[in-house]
Amino acid sequence: MNREEARKKAQALVDQMTVEEAAGQLSYEAPAIDRLGVPAYNWWNEALHGVARAGMATMFPQAIGLGAMFDPELVEQLGDIAATEGRAKYNAAIRHGNHDIYRGLTYWSPNINIFRDPRWGRGQETFGEDPLLTTETGCAYVRGLQGKGDTMKAAACAKHFAVHSGPEKLRHEFDAVAGEKDMAETYLPAFEALVKDAHVEAVMGAYNRTNGEPCCASASLMGKLRGDWGFAGHFVSDCWAIKDFHDGHHVTKTPIESAAMAVNAGCDLNCGCSYCNLMLAIGMGLVKEETVRESAVRLFTTRYMLGIMGEGSEYDAIPYTVVECDAYQEKADEAARKACVLLKNDGLLPLDLNKIKTLGVIGPNADSRRALVGNYHGSASRYITVQEGLQDALKGRTRVLCSEGCHLYEDKLSGQSKDKDDRFFEAIEVAQSSDAVVLVVGLDETVEGEQGDTGNPYGSDDKLNLLLPPSQQRLMKAVLDVGKPTVICLLAGSAIDLAEAGEKANAVLLGWYPGAQGGKVIADLLLGKASPSGKLPITFYHDAQLQDMPDFTDYSMRGRTYRYFEKKPLYPFGYGLTYGDVFVTKAVARTGDRDVVVEATVRNDGAVDTQDVVQVYCQNEESQNAPLHPRLCGFRRVFVPAKGETTVSITIPAERFLVVNDQGQRVQEGKVVLYAGVGQPDERTKELTGHTSIRLTL
Repeated sequence: MNREEARKKAQALVDQMTVEEAAGQLSYEAPAIDRLGVPAYNWWNEALHGVARAGMATMFPQAIGLGAMFDPELVEQLGDIAATEGRAKYNAAIRHGNHDIYRGLTYWSPNINIFRDPRWGRGQETFGEDPLLTTETGCAYVRGLQGKGDTMKAAACAKHFAVHSGPEKLRHEFDAVAGEKDMAETYLPAFEALVKDAHVEAVMGAYNRTNGEPCCASASLMGKLRGDWGFAGHFVSDCWAIKDFHDGHHVTKTPIESAAMAVNAGCDLNCGCSYCNLMLAIGMGLVKEETVRESAVRLFTTRYMLGIMGEGSEYDAIPYTVVECDAYQEKADEAARKACVLLKNDGLLPLDLNKIKTLGVIGPNADSRRALVGNYHGSASRYITVQEGLQDALKGRTRVLCSEGCHLYEDKLSGQSKDKDDRFFEAIEVAQSSDAVVLVVGLDETVEGEQGDTGNPYGSDDKLNLLLPPSQQRLMKAVLDVGKPTVICLLAGSAIDLAEAGEKANAVLLGWYPGAQGGKVIADLLLGKASPSGKLPITFYHDAQLQDMPDFTDYSMRGRTYRYFEKKPLYPFGYGLTYGDVFVTKAVARTGDRDVVVEATVRNDGAVDTQDVVQVYCQNEESQNAPLHPRLCGFRRVFVPAKGETTVSITIPAERFLVVNDQGQRVQEGKVVLYAGVGQPDERTKELTGHTSIRLTL
């Protein structure tokens, strides 16, 4: 059912409601209206990386890992899997008369905020720091979730609109101040594209204020959304964000005024309880009945487009048996394989089992299920940790010795132990008894995440720095001092500086939070059954550089992300090694009426077949408004056989060559120069890979 037809039905239905009934539908827990045959519906559901919080489901890598794939086509397939499993779960719930939370088809995903500061705990939920990568990946996930059928398969939601990326502990009272250039160049492009190109059905407002206005009632943001961009879907508040109007931001004095302010601004759906005050607001003359009815029409338009108002759809026959089926798990495995980033390798990887008769697997994340899943996750019928993956793969061939080594962040594992670092002796013994060591360290959702989502030992859900907790730092030193060949496997959702341990280790593989069975995939990569091919969607900084970075609360992009960072990073955005030796040997750019096509020849001088990501960066030389460094303007994942070549074409719309001035206007300025390679055209990438990008002038 198209939007026009759905809106007509919604309008006819809402016309039959009393204003009290219409107002009641603006709550995320929308009650049934029996006299009109309207079923109850709970709007709150999550699908950040697979269906979340709703029982068993196929679990993909955390969103930051999906960004690291640089593969929108696979992301769209994953979105379709999430929607299919969501339909199966919805169908089952309806059969049992269950209308509770996490049962509906309106998914509050994806999170397309920009990961601008490496300390942000929720950065793991994003697709990274780059506007284009976020846009392409976000649009793909929305297309997958919503589908291409006559009926919308599921309703996606672009969040959090807008200019939202920490600090977590200030979000209920904070004003994120951003200039017109940063808004147009960094913070808004993904939202605009998801609305205009992917036709996302919902947009969620952020907790904070932006430039003085609370995001769930911002006249300027709503003007862009519904005016300039033509958004026709529904707008939902973040959960209990409207309460912050009077409790945190102090832009209103009472809950009634807050509810009135939000609904008058165009916030259709309240996640929270503020809209229980709407009838009082109407009685006081603060809200018109027509305003409430219009929001109800928008909400029922979505429900009709989903085919859940009694008319049925082609998705009603999806059986529950699709959930966690083999085909979907294989796609999740493919995603994890493409997401892992090889940061360092002196030749230890892939592990040579002819030389390794005993392998030591050490670390607090080695056998941790929590380190597989990130946050906003579902449940799985089977988990495979890194330790289990290696044990399964090496059974009968190589002995695997294991030690947790230390707690994730506490000084000791046993509360009754008198000694700090009470398992170090075991970890050292395992290392000494092994021919090589896999040291699995990192974080999990208890250390980085959303405020209030889980307990956090550091008192907030953002990181204080980029170092691992002291217990892990001491463990890494103790194990590396043994002197055995060691690979560090890092499971985390953000930039980490391994410091001296990163320099001493023979190899470093970043697995992110790889999904429920991600340990199997990581084992395959370590053992050479596949080649790593992920690329960093964020910059990895040296921890010491945080002292020179702008304050966490500063939303100017100066000094942030690869586009504006002025120093040499630890690992650059777009960087990632493979087991091959891949580089672009030649490239040409052909200009058309509106697009530019870059054709690149990619060679693999290595002995291993691999995938890699060809990246094209743009710089406007002699421009006063261009970012400090070349910016990503196109990319394509490719397969390159050992000792072979592949040719790839990347189409780049001409508007990506425009720059944004201080007034937020996109203008043509400077000489356009392109760079084609398998990473950024920067000195650090050249140092790490030994290769440079091909320069092209338009």
